[in-house]
Amino acid sequence: MKLLRIGAPGEETPAVLDDNGAVFSLTGLTADIDGAFLASDGIDRVRNALAKGALPLIDTAGLRTGAPIARPGKVVCVGLNYRDHAEETGAPVPERPVVFMKDPSTVVGPFDQVLIPRGSVKTDWEVELAVVIGRQARYLASPAEAADHIAGYAISNDVSEREFQLEYSAQWDLGKSCESFNPLGPWLVTPDEVTDPQALGLRLTVNGDVRQNGDTKNMIFDVPYLVWYLSQYMVLNPGDVINTGTPAGVALGLPGTPYLRAGDTVKLTIDGLGTQRQTFINA
Repeated sequence: MKLLRIGAPGEETPAVLDDNGAVFSLTGLTADIDGAFLASDGIDRVRNALAKGALPLIDTAGLRTGAPIARPGKVVCVGLNYRDHAEETGAPVPERPVVFMKDPSTVVGPFDQVLIPRGSVKTDWEVELAVVIGRQARYLASPAEAADHIAGYAISNDVSEREFQLEYSAQWDLGKSCESFNPLGPWLVTPDEVTDPQALGLRLTVNGDVRQNGDTKNMIFDVPYLVWYLSQYMVLNPGDVINTGTPAGVALGLPGTPYLRAGDTVKLTIDGLGTQRQTFINA
């Protein structure tokens, strides 16, 4: 299934997209698509209601698409998780996952405008596979247990300000947590529709020019390993988001390639997970 949220910021209606492209409201089942919904077998309830034809149809014409998850408790990010990306930035290939956190309030809709921070000269793009946790994961015994804790997958744009990230502090937070720096969606796609999360093409263009063209098979640490690994150091709760890293092709790794400026349009696609598009404007 493909779960989504439709409507103005703060007023989104939880919904599901069926195989024919029709969108149905979930307001009779849940107030929102969030951690509580996922923890209470919400996906199974939606699947049953959809099969019974018990959900009302929504006319989505002209309506905004919000992030498919409301109020994630945390956004956990994995850096340098593609060998080619590590190499293009001059960083050593990591022996263990590089982990950092991103302010959950950065999560916005997949077609929302993204704000270039005041004083920014190096706002950058990063197409990533996002993993959404559906069941609490703590001290998992092995990566094999990860699948039971994943609610689904989505496209994430881990927008970064490289000067803030790499030159202003020993930590990455300043360049990762700027307002609107994590467009997510358009859908939360359940695992039954993602045959293999390590066989998904990722693509990103800036103003129509291809910048990134990678594949999740090239991750250094795969999805099950990341969920297991993170569960050894933090409790992953339903609704939490994991950004799993980006392939080569970011501005940081392409000398002479301009960073993002007001008016630029970025388009991201991951096989089976849809497309998102943002126009960048000055904050």
